[in-house]
Amino acid sequence: MKPHAFVAMPFGSKPGHDGRPIDFNRVYAEYIRPALEAAGLEVFRADEETRPGDIRTDMFQELLIADLVVADLTLDNANVWYELGVRHALRARGVVLVQGPRPYQPFDIYTDRKLNYSLRDGAPDPTTLSEDRAALTAMVRASLASSTRRKVSPVFQLIPHLEQPEWRRLLLAERNEFSDAYAIWASRMEVARQKNRPGDIMVLADETPMRALHLEARRSAGNALLKLKQYDLALEQFERALEINPDDKAAREKKAVCLCRLGRYEEAREWVKRLTDDHAQDAECWALAGRVEKENWIARWRQPGLTPQQMHAAAKDEDAALGEAIEPYQRAFVADPTHHYSGINALTLQLLRRHCAGDSQQTVIDNLIGGVLWASLTAQERDRKDYWARASYAELCLLVNPLDSIRREYGNMVAAANRDWFALDSSRQTLTLLHDIDFRPDETNAALAIVDREIARSAPPFEPRQVLLFSGHMIDAAGRQPPRFPAEREALAATKIGQALDQLGAGPGDLALAQAASGGDLLFLEACRARGIRLQLLLPFDEPEFIERSILPASNGEQWRQRYFALTAALAEAPRIMPSELGPLPKSARGEEANAFERCNRWLLYTALAWGVHKVRFVCLWNGGGGDGPGGTAHMYNEVKRRTGRVSWIDTRTLW
Repeated sequence: MKPHAFVAMPFGSKPGHDGRPIDFNRVYAEYIRPALEAAGLEVFRADEETRPGDIRTDMFQELLIADLVVADLTLDNANVWYELGVRHALRARGVVLVQGPRPYQPFDIYTDRKLNYSLRDGAPDPTTLSEDRAALTAMVRASLASSTRRKVSPVFQLIPHLEQPEWRRLLLAERNEFSDAYAIWASRMEVARQKNRPGDIMVLADETPMRALHLEARRSAGNALLKLKQYDLALEQFERALEINPDDKAAREKKAVCLCRLGRYEEAREWVKRLTDDHAQDAECWALAGRVEKENWIARWRQPGLTPQQMHAAAKDEDAALGEAIEPYQRAFVADPTHHYSGINALTLQLLRRHCAGDSQQTVIDNLIGGVLWASLTAQERDRKDYWARASYAELCLLVNPLDSIRREYGNMVAAANRDWFALDSSRQTLTLLHDIDFRPDETNAALAIVDREIARSAPPFEPRQVLLFSGHMIDAAGRQPPRFPAEREALAATKIGQALDQLGAGPGDLALAQAASGGDLLFLEACRARGIRLQLLLPFDEPEFIERSILPASNGEQWRQRYFALTAALAEAPRIMPSELGPLPKSARGEEANAFERCNRWLLYTALAWGVHKVRFVCLWNGGGGDGPGGTAHMYNEVKRRTGRVSWIDTRTLW
């Protein structure tokens, strides 16, 4: 979605300071709006709203959430000054001031930078209009690109500790376009999260109905990818969130997690240090610092091919690194004694230090045992379904209790997981650490067996070996000139597609993603099915409309329709329909719908990338041209090439 600009200015014709009329509608149409659109913004002025209702509702919402407010101060217009004051009170930045000729500057904004434009006969001066537009476009771009830490509002400049209100809390009590759009979008994001579909989340993140949602959307996309262990893609999302707000604590924390998971420990350590400097009493930040050091410690001794006894011996040489991990976890638990996650980690690492013949004090261990016991049990009292509180308590039992207690509490823990594969896998990683370092082997193996048994009952997510993404030309409609993919070239195209799949070693265990249009799509899907590849169809329209628009127009459309039905009848999973999964096509501020094919291409691409960039293999049947519009094969080819470069291109010009 484009950035959004709200224009506060007089409407119609108003007398200027010299008494001669100024046509502000022409100022808007010829100067302000074109300049803002050239800067890439959607533009709104309150008098453009045609729906019934109170115009103030839309005005107040715009002043709250618009990325930019442009105020025309040519006249001392009470409404414009009022709107500027509301914006300055609500937001620290995002204001551009413009004005035509006036004899004096108001005191309140005397020192504020204002952009002047010229008038002739009460309208924009045609001799300077081009330069005036360019100057406004440049100022707008500079304002949008400036740091979110830079305060433009005099209110926020003069009251240094004033915080911007959280925009969602200020949505008007009366339901309106903004609150409805947010509710619908948030509901779809939640469904995508529950179904664990990061590709859907990434599309929805691109389509936030208001720019104020961008930060939340990027965090949601990053969290979904982090859950799937796609750390590079998750890092990309969190960095995009931080471009919006460099001070966002949640995105900063998750960026550190991604850096840590990618093995970039020095960067992660420096990143977390900034967090703990900024939030010195925050348990989450200190626990994150401990996590980075813990991962670094593990990486120093855990080597493939070594026995637990050999890794135990190797870990004894890493006492200093282990100490670096213990200290921040203990600081986190001191900062917040209810934070059982940091407490159990501090205790586990203390006992592992003793296990590795390092220096650990019994008093500290005893204090941690008591603290974790209290924190985890009281957390369970607050929420009987709190899996992580039960996991902390079960781990405490594993560290210090006899075998019967361990079996009982790990049984309670896996029951609380309710077959959440990801939660169980997280607990398994801790048990694997203890197993690898040969800590209480009988007790650890008993707990590991319980968790492994439950993981086997829980349906683990399908993990493809390769993700085969396809886009290609449809079979030509009868009489198409010049021909692009005529029906008589179908057999040769099918052979080329099969050869491309064989060169990739495609087979069972792989996933194929495509639409199902007549021609390239169906030829690809049929070839994949013949090789035992799992198929997933993503369609841009409801099935009847898709058949009408993307199958029947072929010169032998009825035959292709029968092939489509034959293919879909054998699918293990029904085609996913874009309007049902992602909602209707988003609209611009002018009411223009997005292109359905382009949106579906992004959906296909993001769904493929969410399995891991390194797994994506793109096969395309294409003549190298620009296609028939947005969303064609050219669009997909350029996107995949930009992101991965793994492309198998079958040039249809070679089929002649």
